Amino acid sequence: MDRPREKLSKYGAGKLSDSELLAILLGSGTKGINVVELSKKILKKFGKGEIANASYKDFKNTFGLGPAKSCLLVACFELGRRFLKGKKSTLILTPKQVWEELKDLRDNKKEHFVIFYLDTRNQEIQREIISVGTLNANLVHPREVFEPAIVHSAAQIIVAHNHPSGDTTPSEEDIAITKRLAQAGEILGIELLDHVVVGKEKFASLKELGYV
Repeated sequence: MDRPREKLSKYGAGKLSDSELLAILLGSGTKGINVVELSKKILKKFGKGEIANASYKDFKNTFGLGPAKSCLLVACFELGRRFLKGKKSTLILTPKQVWEELKDLRDNKKEHFVIFYLDTRNQEIQREIISVGTLNANLVHPREVFEPAIVHSAAQIIVAHNHPSGDTTPSEEDIAITKRLAQAGEILGIELLDHVVVGKEKFASLKELGYV
């Protein structure tokens, strides 16, 4: 099994659990506790909602962390707050949310094939238009879809495209592409969560229809 640092270098930070990321920050464990177990204990004690607000004193009195590790954790979370101040991440969970996000494409006269690249918490990392025009397997190749996913360290993707006719019934081509992408994602370890067909007034989820 890969250690956290090896796993990060191979697969990117998005593939690591919270405890693995924390283990990389800590670097080493304390007396009688290895670094991964230490990370799990810290997360269990503080919880995800509180750890970022813990003080130097809070950390220093926890599992023998000591001054150096305590300073490191406080500094790390403070930097995170400063860098992310004012930044909002879009949380994508449902086909309706995808439809709402793509309001600019609902009545477009050309088909646009869009990928939402998501992290492990379903937060949007990046969004890209892969092709414009009549949807077919030649235009939507797994390579074009998953190469950016690897670059952005995405853990999951949602694909979507609009039907200019307004009829959101998935075509045979839509179904074939969905299955092809799902198979490619399974091999790469990047899950295809859904394929949403977007119309002006409605939408269809290929997952809800049983094709994902």
